[in-house]
Amino acid sequence: MSKVQVIHTAEELQQFRQKLNENAHSLGFVPTMGALHNGHVSLIKKSTEENDYTLISIFVNPKQFNNSEDLKQYPRTLSADLTQLEGLNNCVVFAPDEAELYPQNDGFVPMELGSTGNVLEGAFRPGHFEGVVHVVHNLFRLVAANKAYFGQKDFQQLAIIRLLTRFYGFKTTIIACPTVREASGLAMSSRNMRLNEKELQDALIIIETLRFVESAKNKRTISETLASAKNSFNAGNLSLEYLAIVDPETLCELKDWQENQICCIAAHCGSVRLIDNLLF
Repeated sequence: MSKVQVIHTAEELQQFRQKLNENAHSLGFVPTMGALHNGHVSLIKKSTEENDYTLISIFVNPKQFNNSEDLKQYPRTLSADLTQLEGLNNCVVFAPDEAELYPQNDGFVPMELGSTGNVLEGAFRPGHFEGVVHVVHNLFRLVAANKAYFGQKDFQQLAIIRLLTRFYGFKTTIIACPTVREASGLAMSSRNMRLNEKELQDALIIIETLRFVESAKNKRTISETLASAKNSFNAGNLSLEYLAIVDPETLCELKDWQENQICCIAAHCGSVRLIDNLLF
């Protein structure tokens, strides 16, 4: 039995929050869908360094899945997650069910995502970011954290969370943390649990492609770089969904190199969809 405190209801969360307020304790927040890995743990550790208490939410959000099979296959490992958190100071888990997080008449008003939500992931996963906005809005409203921590692997999601924080007037400061990678270079992801040994090896073409694009900066045109990168990628075993070089602020595709850009990629490795990016 884990020693980590677990809260299941919004009412319990409000009581926990009230005690922190009474003692003037700061709260960091790390929202997750569980299946915790070292990438999550790095966010949690950063929060524990910067706040008196850290709340980790574990909730597989059905609203952000546009593929019902993907939702069904998503790993749910609460017991193992709690074991990973043992030994971390002042960490509390919020593991609500759907009715707790989405009560009837929850007062949520959707936000217009604009061009930030229509490109890249938004173009290939209709409804995904609308579901992200809804769950993060409800979590932020309940948790009222001082700071919230997000990994840069989900770069577009991070941009949208910054937008929603301003739009809804939340006082939570958004802290972006670098992508954590395996020694091989593969970005850590809960979805990696579903890959076999061969697929884990095949998936390395993702980081190889990103590094190739980075190395081509100012040596070839962007269109030449993308064409070459796609040809090499398509010779591997993954199915490419998109590869794009975009402005880090607007997410608009670039025709010419600039001081800073981000290369974003999504691909299917067997039945598992993986995303990654490199800012350079």
